[in-house]
Amino acid sequence: MRLLRLTNIWGMSIMKNKQEILDSVRENPDKMTILTIIRDLDLKDLWLAAGSVRNFIWNLLSDRPAFDRETDVDVIFFDPDVSYEETVSLENKLREDFPQYQWELKNQVYMHQHSPHTVPYTSSRDAMSKYPERCTAIGLRLHADATLELFAPYGLEDILNFQVRPTPHFLENEDRMKLYQERLSKKNWQEKWENLTFSKT
Repeated sequence: MRLLRLTNIWGMSIMKNKQEILDSVRENPDKMTILTIIRDLDLKDLWLAAGSVRNFIWNLLSDRPAFDRETDVDVIFFDPDVSYEETVSLENKLREDFPQYQWELKNQVYMHQHSPHTVPYTSSRDAMSKYPERCTAIGLRLHADATLELFAPYGLEDILNFQVRPTPHFLENEDRMKLYQERLSKKNWQEKWENLTFSKT
């Protein structure tokens, strides 16, 4: 059953809560296919994360096609027993088996190295909470019993209001904030979502 959506004065859809997002995910064939594929990888602490979820929501709110094939399919997991080389091999297999999607598979055991002065992450949730932007700190997964789980450590307000601002982890360090600024300058998100607002705090 289709959701009845309200619109604001700009004609954009208004999503009010987490359940509406999960219902929209369940209605989207591509999103459910991806979630099923990655669930069946049987990797520990595995999530569809970051831009894969954020952009889906922004597209819904902008009345664009919700699933965007240009967006990377950001899949994360946390397992110290899976090497970097094994992760690359798994990523390559996803790309070969399902070439219609832009796969990015990252073991969060190693990803703290890309964030200045960051100690090793303890889980995928810990890693997501330390992403550069609050609106990017979001994860989604499909459980074996077909239930969907959404993780948003800073809530959904920033995403639903098209706000881009740094996470506490990035705010507390000058080098990380420099990386935050560089990242935003490269992304050009406002070309696709014109009503985004940006903040350094």
